Amino acid sequence: MSGPDGRAVADRDGGDAPPVALARPRSLSHLFWAFSWLALQGFGGVLAVAQRELVERLNWMSREEFVETLAVAQVLPGPNIVNISLMIGDRFFGLRGALVALAGMMTFPAVIVLVLAALSTTWLASPRMTGALRGMGAVSAGLILATGFKLLPSLKKNPVGLMPGLALAALVFGATVWLKLPLFWIVLSVGGLGMTLALIALKRSRTGARA
Repeated sequence: MSGPDGRAVADRDGGDAPPVALARPRSLSHLFWAFSWLALQGFGGVLAVAQRELVERLNWMSREEFVETLAVAQVLPGPNIVNISLMIGDRFFGLRGALVALAGMMTFPAVIVLVLAALSTTWLASPRMTGALRGMGAVSAGLILATGFKLLPSLKKNPVGLMPGLALAALVFGATVWLKLPLFWIVLSVGGLGMTLALIALKRSRTGARA
């Protein structure tokens, strides 16, 4: 959707609220520090932080765009958030933006990891540290679950539709948790089914628009 000035706009609530004009990073420096701050907040639940920062705080993309970007990042090799940073950086500043966003994602976390690795292994293996890390894991799981619920309304605007989208999500959940299928086969089967449904829905929409 575009506003009167040609800029993209997004419906934040998925309801009757007026759309909000999307912003963009002011410079490569702004892009670098935005992804640095995002990375420093991501204790395992970095995707949840990415949704909050990129969609809610910085307003660089809509929920629908975030879901679409995440879907592409999911099927590409490498960590999801790294793929997202590359795509967003390239979207705003081309190759330079992709490299700067990647540098922002990796620089400070790499320094922190190196510092922690230099510390005593006894301290890292202490019961208190082990308990703290397990607690962070539980919090991360909660953050990811909350992010899923936040992004759920975006399915209403998806060509597939809300109910088919939920059915596909349930298939992915079952294939992952119970069948324990490799990601490749899940993407090939359920992803292929989703693409087919989307193509059929888009074809029907175009046919209806021409009629």
